Amino acid sequence: MNYGTLVSLRSIGRKSPGLRVPVFLVLCITVVFALCTFSGEAFAGKLVFSCDPGNDVYKVVSAVLENIDRCDIPEEAIEAARPGDGILILAHGYPDEPVDIDPAYINEAKRKNLRLYIEYPASFPGIDVGAPRDTGHERGVVTSITFGGGLEPMDILYMHGCRFVPVGAENPLIAVAKVAGFDRAVYGIGDTETWPVLFEVGGGDILVATTALSRCITGRFAPAEDWMTVWTWIVRWLGRDDTLPALSWMPSVRPAFGVGDTLPRDAETRALRRGVDWFSNARLLVHPEWLDVYTDDARGWDDRVGPRPELRWPAGDGSLGVLEGFSSRVDREGFQQVRWWRRCDCNAEVAGALALAGSALVDSRYRATAGNICDWLIGESMLTNGSRADPAHPDYGLYGWNDVAKYWRDLDGYAVYYGDDNARALLGLMAAAAATGEDRWDESIIRCILANFRTAGPQGFRQSRINGPDLEKNGWRHYAALDEPVYAPHFQSYLWACYLWAYRHTGYAPFLERSETAIRMMMEAYPDSWHWTNGIQQERARMLLPLSWLVRVDDTPEHREWLAFMAREMLDDQAPCGGIREEIGDNPGRYGPPATNADYGTNEASLIHENGDPLVDLLYTTNFAFLGLHEAASATGDPLFRDAEDRLAAFLCRIQVASDDHPELDGAWFRAFDYCRWEHWASNADAGWGAWSTETGWTQGWITAVLALRAESVSLWDLTSESTVGRDFDRLRTLMMPE
Repeated sequence: MNYGTLVSLRSIGRKSPGLRVPVFLVLCITVVFALCTFSGEAFAGKLVFSCDPGNDVYKVVSAVLENIDRCDIPEEAIEAARPGDGILILAHGYPDEPVDIDPAYINEAKRKNLRLYIEYPASFPGIDVGAPRDTGHERGVVTSITFGGGLEPMDILYMHGCRFVPVGAENPLIAVAKVAGFDRAVYGIGDTETWPVLFEVGGGDILVATTALSRCITGRFAPAEDWMTVWTWIVRWLGRDDTLPALSWMPSVRPAFGVGDTLPRDAETRALRRGVDWFSNARLLVHPEWLDVYTDDARGWDDRVGPRPELRWPAGDGSLGVLEGFSSRVDREGFQQVRWWRRCDCNAEVAGALALAGSALVDSRYRATAGNICDWLIGESMLTNGSRADPAHPDYGLYGWNDVAKYWRDLDGYAVYYGDDNARALLGLMAAAAATGEDRWDESIIRCILANFRTAGPQGFRQSRINGPDLEKNGWRHYAALDEPVYAPHFQSYLWACYLWAYRHTGYAPFLERSETAIRMMMEAYPDSWHWTNGIQQERARMLLPLSWLVRVDDTPEHREWLAFMAREMLDDQAPCGGIREEIGDNPGRYGPPATNADYGTNEASLIHENGDPLVDLLYTTNFAFLGLHEAASATGDPLFRDAEDRLAAFLCRIQVASDDHPELDGAWFRAFDYCRWEHWASNADAGWGAWSTETGWTQGWITAVLALRAESVSLWDLTSESTVGRDFDRLRTLMMPE
């Protein structure tokens, strides 16, 4: 099978964030594994491979060069070579069996004047080779000017799931080390342990790689273009010919469209269907036949991150909920592990997305699954039951974080109450109720709104997180009396949107009054007093929804100007491709970039290292900007919002994951996207939700939900206009806030 051509242009000044005026990469992909432009090119020498016939690099090189031989074992390759040829001894049994290198190979290579590339050796004459070890947070770092093609010392390369043999070679071309930075090791490598990955020996006629670099496609090495540069250099070095064609391939996991591709007229409909089908295709909807993996096996996994559900397993129908999503860690086969949590927010958001998709696509299956998720969440799961269903308990009405704890006092998520998570769960349930025409979740919705409202202070601010034991000890009135502004839109703003929505359906004035007060204070505090979480852009994006809905219930020039101002602040960083560039605030953030190499991978973190990195964050920013712009456009009719939303929608259609080799990822949206490289790439410093992670709720749920709303030309506000939650309000308000 032949590999296809991937043609791209590097952006000017890619290595210098201040110069990143993008000349966008153009992905000209014809068919998977099609012949390269230079197919059939001849050269004077010959390349002889010792490898399996399915080796990635062997298939790429054999598609573009004629003088190629392949042997099964190294001695056959050495014997078949003519003087002056190049030999590639590639890892056969990786990762379990390093390659045995007989000293006779080296002697014969010298006698024939051969050039050798050897990877993953068990031993090598004159070099101490240690036992294989796996990387953790380490990444590849270029340590030489050898490669050209824009690769410079301290550029970062990812070798997913890397197992290498430690050696003590000096002056490597590539090393492996734990380093901070977006695409460059910004603090260097002088203070961190480093190990050679690629180095020269034997007077410059032998290259040794300490890992299986030839598995670059299977292992989803990144950035793909940089690895093409590395392998082009290796092949030209082996062939002693700098005119040999550049190597290229189609990554096994990639964006659905190139930046310059013309999108089909039904691109959004296709993206919507692929996006909601992903929940089932990835087996993230829990099925009774493998529920025991969730209840039993996953308890033993670190942070409940473990093997993905097998594709041969049946997909659930929503009646047992949905898993959180994929972890960012990619293994050596290109697969990713799954976060085996059933979170309240993710389940409700997925239900809302499926219900909206069912309406937009006229598919009753999606609506049925949405209803099953809501029924499980509200009627059966511990997330909304137990003490949360006891009117005498202070956490009555609140939604738990996850359903793992057997008893709420275990405090591993069951009795952790983030206002933001509760708010997004509420929004998902609102959407599901409206799109399915069901009212049986109404009481839970208004009860949860009141539960959050009564634990917020008189100015409308609520502690970002309230733990169950503290709430039981202090009582809800303690939190209602706290007059402490928390200028963190990430944690506050969506609750205000829920209060404004509840005011519309109940007429209860405090919902509007406290929301308007809090929003006013938040706007006045911008930007110097804002507390950003992973970046300042996400905080701006989060404000768009409550500002839009404030205009809906109280349409004043001031409120419209607040909305327009915040949108302009965010859209100043909307790139020509439609993506919204991430930005770090001037004041310290909660989870900023690592301050040292040692900090990398130890906490939650931003995807960029410094402002100017051409990165779009689809977990914290772009997904919520999409919803906010959609609601703003519907609330005001301002073309500023509609144009930005349309451009963002096209961008999201382009960068949706496409993969034949990994159907469990096809149709998803990863957290990170580099719009200059046009590749899913970023700093992977976040300890839980890194660059290649997917979230069923936050990311996938809201992108597909807005695509469905766009398909029906309706806003979430208008869609939910007939909600009947108000019928339970007076009774519950009297019960929950008697004074």
